[in-house]
Formats: sequence, C-alpha cells, structure tokens
Amino acid sequence: MVENGYAGGTQPSPSYEEVCRGTTGHAEVVRVHYDPEVIAYRSLLDWFWRAHDPTTYHRQGADVGPQYRSILLYADDEQRREAVASRERAAERFADPIVTEIEPLGEFYPAEADHQRYYERHARAPYCAYVIAPKLRHLGLDGSP
Repeated sequence: MVENGYAGGTQPSPSYEEVCRGTTGHAEVVRVHYDPEVIAYRSLLDWFWRAHDPTTYHRQGADVGPQYRSILLYADDEQRREAVASRERAAERFADPIVTEIEPLGEFYPAEADHQRYYERHARAPYCAYVIAPKLRHLGLDGSP
C-alpha cells in the first residue's frame, strides 16, 4: 500500500498549499507499506530509481520547486546503507550526476484525502494522461485509464 504525503521539512502538519509554496521544506513523498517477506527493500529501491529522474535539482518534469526534489527517506541504519548502495548502483545508468537526498525519515504527514489514490480517480485528467500514464507505461505497467 502507498500513502501520499509530505516529509523532509520543518513545519508541523503542512497543507498541500503550504508545501506547494515551497516554504515548509517538505517534499511531496510516498510512504510505502510493504511486507519484506513479499518484496525486498532493495527491489523497492530499484523501482524508485526507475520511476523518476534523480538527476534534476528540485524538479520532476514540468514540476519545479523544492517540494519536487528527489529524496529517499530511511527508517533505520540498514535502510540508509541500502539506500546509499542503491544510489551508487543507479549512478551507472545516468549520464548526469544523481542529486537525490538520502535523509532520515523524521515526521511523515499524510496528504489530504483528495491526494490519495489520485490517479485511480482522475486517470483521464490532463496531468494524469500526459505525465503519469506515460511513466507507468515506461515502467511496464498498464497506465491506461
């Protein structure tokens, strides 16, 4: 299960609008709830590097600002070690340097209800159709509304 939210900032309980202003220090993030008996953390890290561009500073596609930075937040020292090692492995696949931050998780704030499972409810919206669906297809996932 995934949960959209905000992390990596300083303001308690930020709203979407506050995060979008870029003044809270938070990034828009996804918290992944997973069973390590079913999928390894290393596999999740591999998906992370394939699912976005880790070489652009404060940017993902047309979305620009510190809330769009590439960031990997870890829960413990083992996750930190695996995250750093995965960044080193991923660097071989990119021509430009990776700028992804690797930081301790700290506080996670769930996003508002309208931001949860957004693609499922708005697959035909322009942003979903032109940005998210092509990413899903690139990852070998369906991506069709």
